[in-house]
Amino acid sequence: MEILKTDKEIESFLGLLRQRAAGEGEQTTRSVKKILSGVSKDGDRALVRFTRKFDGHCRIRLDEADMERAAQLADPVLLDALKLAARRIRRFHEKQLKRLGSWSFDEGGITLGQIARPLQRVGVYVPGGKAAYPSTVLMNVIPAQVAGVPEIALAVPTPKEELNPAVMAAIRMLGVKEVYSIGGAQAVAAFAYGTDSIRKVDKITGPGNIFVATAKRLVFGLVDIDMIAGPSEILIIADDSANPEFIAADLLSQAEHDELASAILVTDSAPLARKVIGALKSQLKSLERNAIAQKSLARYGAVIIARDMGQAVELANRIAPEHLEVLVRKPEKLVHNLRNAGAIFVGPWSPEPVGDYAAGPNHTLPTGGTARFSSPLGVYDFIKYSSYLNLSRKGFNSLAGAVETVAQAEGLTAHRNSVAIRRRG
Repeated sequence: MEILKTDKEIESFLGLLRQRAAGEGEQTTRSVKKILSGVSKDGDRALVRFTRKFDGHCRIRLDEADMERAAQLADPVLLDALKLAARRIRRFHEKQLKRLGSWSFDEGGITLGQIARPLQRVGVYVPGGKAAYPSTVLMNVIPAQVAGVPEIALAVPTPKEELNPAVMAAIRMLGVKEVYSIGGAQAVAAFAYGTDSIRKVDKITGPGNIFVATAKRLVFGLVDIDMIAGPSEILIIADDSANPEFIAADLLSQAEHDELASAILVTDSAPLARKVIGALKSQLKSLERNAIAQKSLARYGAVIIARDMGQAVELANRIAPEHLEVLVRKPEKLVHNLRNAGAIFVGPWSPEPVGDYAAGPNHTLPTGGTARFSSPLGVYDFIKYSSYLNLSRKGFNSLAGAVETVAQAEGLTAHRNSVAIRRRG
């Protein structure tokens, strides 16, 4: 992990981050297109073929008895933690719901408004290959439930038909009954196109590997998606008041995800930077995923010495990280100027993993710089809106002349006649 000081060093590193965020590779796209095409043409037969090939079984849907048996094996302490997290996540997203919804107003015989309705059917993808993520179940299903989505289908790969107790416990806790034991691009294809066993959905949410992300990108437009999830990211802005051990631990919490994860410290204190480097070396020794974290830090980790906090904020806004921690004496001013981040964690007692699991805000966040224009997953992702117009004759007459004039100017005679015929009546 390098210490970067000069503008040239910093710009070179930012260029590396941009390359990291760029594309998924032509070979991956070709492979995913073959899977999408297969499921589109052959439906369940293709699902069985791909599931046998990638996961070693040929079952499509999980039944409730199997899920319940697996859920009963979950650690009771873990179950209590998931229940706490579920309560907090539901409470946070219920507060989001209060700021959404339908509204209307009347103005001289014209009633205008907006009608909010939940999506009818959503497909949630939960990774289940190399690791199991019960938190992904909570973070995707709960906001959909709060929004009022009546149909939630969930896909989770079960290699060799082994059901993970923690994931099954989370699914049972939330009452999701339509669960499919398929994964990868083929699960995305089934949700997007529909098969005999799986009905098409309106939106697909949830993270996955590069094949899942590529498939979501390719089916977008046929269905909606939440976002294209990239490798995990953390950026920490810290001054000399920050605890270097805390910073090192938080950087490693993201570096251990995978070799493409990015962990960055931006500070105006060279002594702090050196202490963090030392703490990283020490803490790395005890990590189970030591090799992964080391590769991540070597490729996409950096300690940047900023001229001042103004430059630190500027760099953070340019990078637009998924997770942004602020560990400075007076964070309020900095937070006010931080425009681009998936989630902002303020102060020494707000580490990123708290947001991952139990605080309440959603951990599905924009990556790869997309926080410049994207938001965390929320209730609003599961609600769509229709505009509402109801005009009396008086209200119609107050607008008719203007409508005819604009329609005529655009050469749309039928538009003009639609109004003119009513004025003559």
